[in-house]
Amino acid sequence: MIKLKLSKYIIIFLFFLVPAKLFSQYLTEDIFKFSRALGYISSYYVDSVDSKQLVENAIINILKELDPHSVYIPADEVQEMNDPLEGNFEGIGIQFNVLNDTIYVISPISGGPSEKVGIRAGDRIVEVDQENVAGVEITTKGVRDRLLGQKGTKVHVGVKRKGVNEILYFTIIRDKIPIYSVDAAYLIDNEIAYIKINRFSMTTLNEFIEKMDLLKKQGAKSVIMDLRGNGGGFLDKAIELADLFLEKDQLIVYTQGLQSSRTDNKATGNGKYKNDKILILIDEGSASASEIVAGAIQDWDRGIVVGRRSFGKGLVQRPMFLPDNSMIRLTVARYYTPTGRLIQKPYDNGKEEYEKELYNRYEHGEFLNKDSINLPDSLKYITLKNNRTVYGGGGIMPDIFVPLDTTSVTGFYSKMIRTGVLNSFILEYIDKNRNKLKSTYKEFSAYNERFEVSDKILTDLLSYGKDNDIETTDEEFEKSKDDFKMIVKALIARDLWDMSEYFQIVNVRDKGFNRAVEIMHNWDQYQKQVLNTQ
Repeated sequence: MIKLKLSKYIIIFLFFLVPAKLFSQYLTEDIFKFSRALGYISSYYVDSVDSKQLVENAIINILKELDPHSVYIPADEVQEMNDPLEGNFEGIGIQFNVLNDTIYVISPISGGPSEKVGIRAGDRIVEVDQENVAGVEITTKGVRDRLLGQKGTKVHVGVKRKGVNEILYFTIIRDKIPIYSVDAAYLIDNEIAYIKINRFSMTTLNEFIEKMDLLKKQGAKSVIMDLRGNGGGFLDKAIELADLFLEKDQLIVYTQGLQSSRTDNKATGNGKYKNDKILILIDEGSASASEIVAGAIQDWDRGIVVGRRSFGKGLVQRPMFLPDNSMIRLTVARYYTPTGRLIQKPYDNGKEEYEKELYNRYEHGEFLNKDSINLPDSLKYITLKNNRTVYGGGGIMPDIFVPLDTTSVTGFYSKMIRTGVLNSFILEYIDKNRNKLKSTYKEFSAYNERFEVSDKILTDLLSYGKDNDIETTDEEFEKSKDDFKMIVKALIARDLWDMSEYFQIVNVRDKGFNRAVEIMHNWDQYQKQVLNTQ
């Protein structure tokens, strides 16, 4: 039995190695060597063999030898990986957290199936299809497994609601649920649009245009595009977004690989915002598609890039399905900015060193001081309009550097966030005070102006941390006290309203954001100093 199964997977593996039409041409001694090794294992190994796992491990390890971004994805993980990029998933449409071993509804998604049947923020789901899910140590994966499902299928849930003694039962028909890639969009000082994009998905362009047009109607004359922490997504969506700001036939990006000839992607000339001022915020978490947008804007002297050097991912992956519906994402090309800069940072020293590269940047002082970055003349490039010097060699170097703010960060603050204890505290606080908060602050503007995090809330937070084995000293807490006030207020706003309100609060203390606003207010001065505009 093992021998038969293993033979089947050998065949699958061989087809994986070489496209079918080239199979006979490239059926080399090395492939036979691998096949023979698997045959020996099948026939003579001392114990039973999980043939499928053996072949999967072989594929994984082969891809590891190529580059850090060529990966294997098991069949049962393909859809989960694709959902955020496709811009939707199928389920009941709630934001949830597992709090005190219970599924806690943070909020039903607007217009989604849960909202339509009456599920409310603060509800606790205790039954799913007659199965008890409270007090059974359910995991986030366990919740997803039970609530996600094909559009049109039904799920029956039992809900405990504050102030109601009996369990409330709802029948929810699953549907497509949008996953938004624009986290925040709001107007600053009546003239600057701020738009934060968390990924480049199928819906990003439409989301951006919708938000930008709305803010322009409100008076926006410029835009801060926040790509910090944006790890990328679809290449074509980044191209479409950059196209909105560039002139006809201006090169946005080109791709090239050993098996793929150079492909140029140029602006169509139909960009809606060709005359609007643009500033892009980046950091070490900005990768791939984010770097395409920032690189195109920088190379054409179209706007100002602010922040810290971006991640440096300039490899194009193509999804390729295997016979069992698993997938490999194989690197097929590199992409280059309009000036010819290769965005991809080196990976010659292996995956382990590659994964430590950001840590090494931090240790070297790059996050705190731009002078710690020494780049050779060979990495210099000249911009295409104003003949400025920009740099290649891995990532996009900003025009204006903003150091990482570590002045008030403490171990206690970091641990409260990292362990989820702070978030659990916020959920419990909102659960107890939701009605009072909603009646007192009917609009976010009133909340933002008048709500203050009291000393009692902070004392309760300290006690909550202690109950969860996270303690601090008076001196340490005092150092991060203002940060706690900010993040507590922001997290409450997020759960009562949305992410846009969250960012309106946290951005007030964000050095990168504040530098961007200052530049926008003095655009003519910075345009001359940074972009060499006469």
